[in-house]
Amino acid sequence: MTSRRLLLPMLAAALACAAPYFSAAQTYPSKPIKIIVAVAAGGPMDTMARAVAQEMQVKLGQPVVVENRPGAGTTIGAKSVVTADPDGYTLLWGTLSMLAISPVLYTLDYDPKSLVPVALIAEFPSVLVVPPSLPVKTVAEFIAYAKANRGKLNYGGSLGTPPHLMGSQFNKVADLGMTYVPYRGGAPSMPDLMAGRLHMQFDALTLLVPHIKEGKLRALAVQGNERWPDLPDVPTLREAGFAEFPGNAWAGIMAPPKTPQPVVDKLNATVNEILRSPEAKATLARLNVLLRPGSQQDFVRFIDSETPKWAQMTRDSGAKPE
Repeated sequence: MTSRRLLLPMLAAALACAAPYFSAAQTYPSKPIKIIVAVAAGGPMDTMARAVAQEMQVKLGQPVVVENRPGAGTTIGAKSVVTADPDGYTLLWGTLSMLAISPVLYTLDYDPKSLVPVALIAEFPSVLVVPPSLPVKTVAEFIAYAKANRGKLNYGGSLGTPPHLMGSQFNKVADLGMTYVPYRGGAPSMPDLMAGRLHMQFDALTLLVPHIKEGKLRALAVQGNERWPDLPDVPTLREAGFAEFPGNAWAGIMAPPKTPQPVVDKLNATVNEILRSPEAKATLARLNVLLRPGSQQDFVRFIDSETPKWAQMTRDSGAKPE
């Protein structure tokens, strides 16, 4: 009898504590939502984030605004969400850079692991490109050319991002002796790459396919197990002799620590509805990404599997903050 008298008040207290969270989920969202993108505008991550934000706005019935906060290897944008109110109105365009790479490069005054994974959205396959002025048409020809011009060629990418690390890995494995040139994002490096001031770059198909099709860049190899449908004549890195190479960049929605689970569940359901919608799939597929709908736990498992290998690759690169 005594235990029963104790149990009832405890249940009542628990329900009272949970009530605001269920209420929040029922009324959420009741005002505009902001998605922080921790890289410069115009790159593949930014482009994809804006496309998803537009679809979320339609589904949720509230404005969904993208705000770019680049700098310090994505740490500025990530920290702003770690310290934001956990009400679901400030979200993060989460990437492997902020979870696996930045913690290796920087001494952080916040814990990126405290971010709440909401939904994985897409993987971003990469492609190795060179300027058309370079007298090479295959990976083998590029390697031979680079070795014949050791110390004279360079490659670009934003510090501590997959393009930088993939370029570094390729430079190291193929023993090319190239020099790394840092940029503030993928888009800012494009003029130098097209003009031949940069001689090689890895970056997402989202960013590079239009330039490849216009003849402004030459594709030598795509990352992945299969050739990309939009570039059927371009071999994979595996076909070019580089079977052991890192996986794709990826992105998903993340929320501040302690965001109520009902809000997380609603956002996950919304994102998955978008990714499975024929209309949205057609729109997003044109961005040359691999859509990855799934549960919150699917995203957690994905992060757990991807983070260690990219962290190790960052350490192997010898990259240092600017």
